[in-house]
Amino acid sequence: MDIISQLQEQVNSIAAITFNAFGTLQRDAPPVQLSPNYPEPPPAAAAAAAAAADDPTTTAFPEQPKQLSADLVKAAKQFDALVAALPLSEGGEEAQLKRIAELQVENDLIGQELQKQLEAAEKELKQVQELFGQAADNCLNMKKPE
Repeated sequence: MDIISQLQEQVNSIAAITFNAFGTLQRDAPPVQLSPNYPEPPPAAAAAAAAAADDPTTTAFPEQPKQLSADLVKAAKQFDALVAALPLSEGGEEAQLKRIAELQVENDLIGQELQKQLEAAEKELKQVQELFGQAADNCLNMKKPE
């Protein structure tokens, strides 16, 4: 896999980790009273969070943000390593613009050659169609042997 594909894959990984982190925090974070003007959060939600904390198959809520943060930092470091592995452009912006111009000229020449080949192929197709039409007409005009 080339470096650009790896970068795209890593960006997707970072996005997935981020979405999972936000979703997990939204789902599992204990309710908090925003202001004394608001009522206390319902105790059932706190009890559910406590029950989830007692379940040995799930990570306790205080540990989840640490694990999610560690995963996100690890993915970001891998992305940084991939960016550092990108080849440096030689000659700067001027050299890149010159190379783009050269490639455009080459592209135009190849395009002209392809256009000529297309025109030749269309001409040959017309000839074949005419010959096929003549052959079909000759076959249809033939008399049955007696």
